[in-house]
Amino acid sequence: MKHDNLHQLLDTWFAAHARDLPWRSPDCTPWGIMVSEFMLQQTPVARVLPLWQEWLQRWPRPADLAAEPSGEAVRSWGRLGYPRRALRLHAAAAAIVSEHDGEVPDSFDELLRLPGAGNYTAAAIASFAFGKRETVVDTNIRRVQARAIRGRALPEPALTAAESELARDLLPSDPAAAVRWNASTMELGALVCTAKAPKCGQCPLLGSCRWVAEGRPEPHYQPKGQSWHGTDRQVRGALMAVLRVSDVPVPSGVLLDPAAEHPAAGAGTALRKLHSLQADASQLERALNGLLQDRLAEQTADGVQLPG
Repeated sequence: MKHDNLHQLLDTWFAAHARDLPWRSPDCTPWGIMVSEFMLQQTPVARVLPLWQEWLQRWPRPADLAAEPSGEAVRSWGRLGYPRRALRLHAAAAAIVSEHDGEVPDSFDELLRLPGAGNYTAAAIASFAFGKRETVVDTNIRRVQARAIRGRALPEPALTAAESELARDLLPSDPAAAVRWNASTMELGALVCTAKAPKCGQCPLLGSCRWVAEGRPEPHYQPKGQSWHGTDRQVRGALMAVLRVSDVPVPSGVLLDPAAEHPAAGAGTALRKLHSLQADASQLERALNGLLQDRLAEQTADGVQLPG
């Protein structure tokens, strides 16, 4: 399959089928795009949309977020999951203010130096916010390329050098075309070339997809799903829910004792949900210590609270 034909097919499909997302608007600022990239890590668009809009209304510039305590970022992260992203985004905003005069930097290397910005995030911001020719490689893109080019049902469990090389080889030389390619390939993986039950009949690459041509072979490994119920992650999330709704520090004993009550407004419901998990004392302590070590919470003389 020639690359120029591949690019043309996806360009045409994307123009007709791309979702109307606010961070794709020409009016969206680089900061708005950066916030979306942090929020979209391992999180579906539907969950991100309302929270992204709230964040941009409250903190339309990096300086607005940096002026707040980091705990406010964690509190406003809500139930989006992986709340360390909120801390990193807050730290990135502070770095943008102190090192870049409050403006999101436009180069991959400068973006990569921001807290929480790995290779993917730096490349995505440089591409989507500034129109730079950068190789953006996420799970959706890797899956499309694995099927269409390599004939594999799934990409490798972790990004390999061969996958990175393939992505660089497929990237159009023109910067504007490269941005469209990144966006369209990602969108195809999210909407059509999904991990489970791909909609091959709706795919613009159906006639030239190597995976389809080879009879849709089964995956060469069995993906491992992430467990949730009963895990420390679930308990950490429930603990965070209590801290987010409490307007005063919560004594450790209240968090660890299923029979305890806390007078803070709204905290009672969150506490009941926490203790309905029936986590034993050691797991509760382990989860709480993990939040403290990750600086998602802090211990004060009056109890545990979100970081100040």
